[in-house]
Amino acid sequence: MRENNPGPGPDPVDELLAARLAELRGERGWSLEELAGRSGVSRSTLSRAERGEISPTASLLGRLCAVYGRTMSQLLSEVEAEPAQLVRAADQTEWKDTASGFLRRSVSPPQPGLRAEVVEGTLLAGADIAYERPPVPGLEQHIWVLEGSVEFTMGRERHTLDAGDCLRMRLWGPTRFHCPGPAPVRYAIVVVHS
Repeated sequence: MRENNPGPGPDPVDELLAARLAELRGERGWSLEELAGRSGVSRSTLSRAERGEISPTASLLGRLCAVYGRTMSQLLSEVEAEPAQLVRAADQTEWKDTASGFLRRSVSPPQPGLRAEVVEGTLLAGADIAYERPPVPGLEQHIWVLEGSVEFTMGRERHTLDAGDCLRMRLWGPTRFHCPGPAPVRYAIVVVHS
């Protein structure tokens, strides 16, 4: 049974993601217990995610990305075909965390030799996503709100961003995205890799 991807059949991106998560752990020679200790995620949840029995939430992927030293975009790009120079809207990969009301679209997925990527996020009214730590400490990000309003918290500092506002920062600690509503928020994140 799929927890975050209800529908007629398994999501191909989730199936590829499950296999890649298992590969990453295998490449490091870690047991499920060791990965659980490093990530703070239960062994059973990790096992189910690697077998494709559940669709990982944004929070779960955030924890695993931090352990593996990858951004979420990098991880998701690893389960896609070789990225093209031109990425048509219809070909941009979308990933949904229906449990938290989050939709993530890779507008320009990461590509070897290039340092920046653009991600579009949509949060439904009331959606709240927290990340305990950045995937890469000191990662540069720019959040540009396209529609609606989002409350972004970095450590103890909270910013309310409305349409047109842009916040730029380096990520060092916990972060949180919250859509206060009443409408969804749509925003772009520019991620700049060192």
